[in-house]
Amino acid sequence: MLEPFGLPLVTAVEEYVQCRRKLGETSLITSVDEHVRRSKGFTTGVLISRVIEEFLAAKKQDRMSTHYLKSLQSILKQFGQALPGEIARVTTQQIDAWLRAGDYSAVTRNNRLKRVKLLFGYARQSGYLPKREPTAAEELKHRKQGDTDVGIFKPEELELLMRAAPAALIPVLAIGAFAGLRAAEIARLDWSAVDLGRRIIELRAGQAKTASRRIVPISDNLAAWLSPLERQGLVVPEKVVFVKITKLAKSLGLEWPHNALRHSYISYRIAVVQSAAQVALEAGNSPTIIFKHYRELVTKEAAAQWFGIMPKTCTSTL
Repeated sequence: MLEPFGLPLVTAVEEYVQCRRKLGETSLITSVDEHVRRSKGFTTGVLISRVIEEFLAAKKQDRMSTHYLKSLQSILKQFGQALPGEIARVTTQQIDAWLRAGDYSAVTRNNRLKRVKLLFGYARQSGYLPKREPTAAEELKHRKQGDTDVGIFKPEELELLMRAAPAALIPVLAIGAFAGLRAAEIARLDWSAVDLGRRIIELRAGQAKTASRRIVPISDNLAAWLSPLERQGLVVPEKVVFVKITKLAKSLGLEWPHNALRHSYISYRIAVVQSAAQVALEAGNSPTIIFKHYRELVTKEAAAQWFGIMPKTCTSTL
């Protein structure tokens, strides 16, 4: 009976005993039948590294933004290094352990899980996992996120910061505070996208976090701060500018809350226009998030003061 397989009797017995130990009371033939059933319709033995490579290539072909691709690559590379085996053998418990290994906030952990779920969904679609079964990643639920504490600057704090800032720091401060662009979006922004004549900043698909084109209005005071500057090439020629800004704030005795300029802009802007939908469109966010976290944080008077911060050579039109 063993002759067609070229196995000696002792090898067959050893393998059988190992299987019985692992299966306990479960029948060996039942387990084999189940494995054969599950294996039909998908390719076994595919390594996670291969799936990640194919998945990233597909997303690049879909013309996703550079920022999104870098984030995706960073997270999935860490995942692949932690679990280098076959994707079909990865368990829910292993993914959960990987997520808990780092001291991440609920938001960060959910973002990491979201990307892993995308990877496993692609693997199932590509025939590397059973079609009719939930993936190991899908079994995990996102952590509950509490309400976000939105830290913002007061108008007098921003004015102190901008008056003390050298010209090299003004573009980041002004565009962040009066247009609400994310730091990463400002870092990718070219001056050709800043149209002072039409009073708009055009974020192209590859520059915006959401990988979709966005038009942001330029306020009177933002135009006043940007007009005297030499506007060629990248708005931020070197990333050290962001470090210098936080150091400047610290030297002035100012705390720098997370995403302070963007949070401040959204808070003051919604107090002016009174429309979560409009601000969401300008900021590249959802109306639900805008309404939940930013509504009624500041008064109209404070908003007028914020958008009335002008260079010393100008006066506000508000």
